[in-house]
Amino acid sequence: MDTLFSLKVFRQVVQNGSFTRAADQLGISTAMASKHVSHLENTVQAKLLHRNSRNLHLTEAGEAYFRQCSYALDTLDTAARIAASGTDKPQGVLRIAMPQWFANPRVSGWLTEYCRQYPDVSLDLQLSNRHVDLIAEGVDLALRVSNDPNPALIVKPLADIEFYLLASPDYLKRHGTPNTPEEMSHHLAVLPSYTDMSNIEIQHSDGHTETLSLNTYVRCDSTLMTGQLIREGIGIGYQPAWCTEKDIHAGKLVKLLPDYKIHRSRLYAVYVDRTFLSAKVRSMIDFLSEKTAL
Repeated sequence: MDTLFSLKVFRQVVQNGSFTRAADQLGISTAMASKHVSHLENTVQAKLLHRNSRNLHLTEAGEAYFRQCSYALDTLDTAARIAASGTDKPQGVLRIAMPQWFANPRVSGWLTEYCRQYPDVSLDLQLSNRHVDLIAEGVDLALRVSNDPNPALIVKPLADIEFYLLASPDYLKRHGTPNTPEEMSHHLAVLPSYTDMSNIEIQHSDGHTETLSLNTYVRCDSTLMTGQLIREGIGIGYQPAWCTEKDIHAGKLVKLLPDYKIHRSRLYAVYVDRTFLSAKVRSMIDFLSEKTAL
């Protein structure tokens, strides 16, 4: 059998999660698609997929093989385009996963500038608080805010992102402005539900640290909704600086405990393997590195 075509069948099966859908897209029968995957398993002498009548998923060996096979196929496609056009320029669909709160003016402005600079690249953006599986979901690049990146992935640090404790002027007018960590614990707080921020270690400008305990009133799995609730005056809250700087300068939000550093995380560009890094992924990483200038 044609091993190269078998690789294409295998990738299509994994990306679709179905032999039938993969076969339809490739114009072959479901039985033939199954034979191509079996051919690969016989060739590499390893089980690549666990399958039954209802679902399928990659084995450990299959995950590694799928990753390398996908990059190898992408490399062949890139080589063909280079041979045809004489240049290795960023082009095609670039699939990027990022947190929901990246829907802010700073990031949207960067992406707009990138699109103007690289008109042959079209963006497919996935905004979610969950960590997507880059391989299984066919994502080229993830932007993740973390203090503990996954060691199994390739990561490039881009920027340090500060988080602020905030309240609306209306809330502070009604409830008073807390000026110490102890006073903060007497106020109602709007906090993210996807991480525990009820107890935060904070550092004063003189160097000493304290633990800030917050009285959770509302929990929410959307950073953007949390920000809106803070602006409406439900309680004090916790937000990334990138989402709030304009409102702070405009007086729509008030930064609390300004002498303390509340929290800082690092933004990483995350991808699977640097060996076959495509021009479109490299262009985005280089672009963001220039913009964030860590």
